[in-house]
Amino acid sequence: MATQMAELTTMEPISTRPATSTIIKVEDLWKTYDMGSEQQVHALRGVNIEIKRNEYVAIMGPSGSGKSTLMNLIGCLDSPSKGNYWLNGHVVSELDDDELPLIYNGTASEERIRRAKDALRKVDLEPRMMHKPNELSGGQRQRVAIARALVNNPSIILADEPTGNLDSQTGNEIMGLFDHLHSQGNTIVLVTHEKDIAEYAHRVIYIRDGIIADDRKTGRHA
Repeated sequence: MATQMAELTTMEPISTRPATSTIIKVEDLWKTYDMGSEQQVHALRGVNIEIKRNEYVAIMGPSGSGKSTLMNLIGCLDSPSKGNYWLNGHVVSELDDDELPLIYNGTASEERIRRAKDALRKVDLEPRMMHKPNELSGGQRQRVAIARALVNNPSIILADEPTGNLDSQTGNEIMGLFDHLHSQGNTIVLVTHEKDIAEYAHRVIYIRDGIIADDRKTGRHA
């Protein structure tokens, strides 16, 4: 009996599966980097977040806060050191490479061309289809990047500093495009350090020192 009790106390707690209305859920998410000489940096320290389908969320925080680390984990570009992550009801750690959302899917060339044209149409760039990158403005190149993300008709759009290096007018145009994509049913998650950009979202999550410092609706949507 003593042995059985010892085994029970070392078991991981059973996590609750997210509701069907939840598209992203992270639970007790940690990301730790080993810097050598027994020194560790905790980029994330037990983060808990749920994002519903068709939410528009901005993640804010100072440099080194962990916001880009969190975005990389949500985008399956990195793996957590500890914790659970559900994407569209699936535990990400249990998915194989063919099931992860950011892989090449072998679409036929004719279908790729059709999807590319459709994506460029959505960002108002179809007339520029044959232009080279150096023939496009900064804002147009940003629209191309968004079109590239739209090719596979994703339900989630992740954007890290989408208005970086753009002037105010062009940045506002890009954010207007995100508003439109959100109205079409997409879930939008963006990282930004600019408060006025975050205000376009319906909800802002503030990260500081690897933990959630605040999570609130924006003034427009409170």
